[in-house]
Amino acid sequence: MPDPSIPELPFASAELAAELSRWLEQLSSQRRLSANTVEAYGRDVSQFLRFLSQHLGAEMTLDLLSALQPLDVRAFLAARRSDGISSRSLMRMLAGARSFARFLERGGRASVAALFMIRTPKPVKTLPRPLAIAAAKRITEAELRAGEERDPWVLARDAAVLALLYGSGLRVSEALGLKRQDLAGDRTETFTVTGKGNKQRMVPVLPRVVSLIREYIALCPYELPGEGPLFVGAKGGPLSPRVVQLAMARMRGALGLPETATPHALRHSFATHLLARGGDLRSVQELLGHASLSTTQVYTAVDTDRLLEAYRNAHPRA
Repeated sequence: MPDPSIPELPFASAELAAELSRWLEQLSSQRRLSANTVEAYGRDVSQFLRFLSQHLGAEMTLDLLSALQPLDVRAFLAARRSDGISSRSLMRMLAGARSFARFLERGGRASVAALFMIRTPKPVKTLPRPLAIAAAKRITEAELRAGEERDPWVLARDAAVLALLYGSGLRVSEALGLKRQDLAGDRTETFTVTGKGNKQRMVPVLPRVVSLIREYIALCPYELPGEGPLFVGAKGGPLSPRVVQLAMARMRGALGLPETATPHALRHSFATHLLARGGDLRSVQELLGHASLSTTQVYTAVDTDRLLEAYRNAHPRA
């Protein structure tokens, strides 16, 4: 009877499939990567092995992996790029394949040198698109959705979540990860949020945002225990990020905003508007929870880009 822990890979030998299963288990148990990340790594490496099997016309084995040439890896990247895969996704795929290769080499199972003999694709740098200040402020106005057949507490909840994203620069996952007890006490000026890599940080919260959250709590028909999620869905369970995306889409339609006005764009707007008003780059880095200052510096480019655009549009000789 086949081992259910070993993925079914008709294009790979049982030995190679077993090594892939062990690698994924190590990512989950030892490196503590999330289930979604482990699944993405497994999917990427499986696609890599499937392509190589078709490219080489044989079932993939550990020996065939060791015999790979840089040309074979480039062929995979070229094929994926022709399918419309972005450079960023190619980087992730190559990173997953290299991680698997290092796992095999540490275990003495194979040495896939070809994966490390090619350059990593460079991603196309795109600047985030923040909202105008006036539009960002109006995102929290629940009355703009008054015509919808939705309970008042749902509209209040959506307004509170969107206000948090812009007012505190949170990621959607960080806002939805807040507990009811995080709003304990009469004077709430900061929250502790858990960001990427389970790193915690303190973020300020505006009185207006606290007011919107308390309004939502007062209207919510469900009991919100201290250890439970602050924001809940229509049936009382944890709120789905998809619901936040849909709420933003409705507000986007009401305000006539472009498709780029997503929940994450509110976080971009938070950073851009702070820097435009003289905020310190290092402080904004801390507020956003960026590990590297270079990640935050992209927002200075956004502000400069807007400044130059205004200059070109307004100057008589531009």
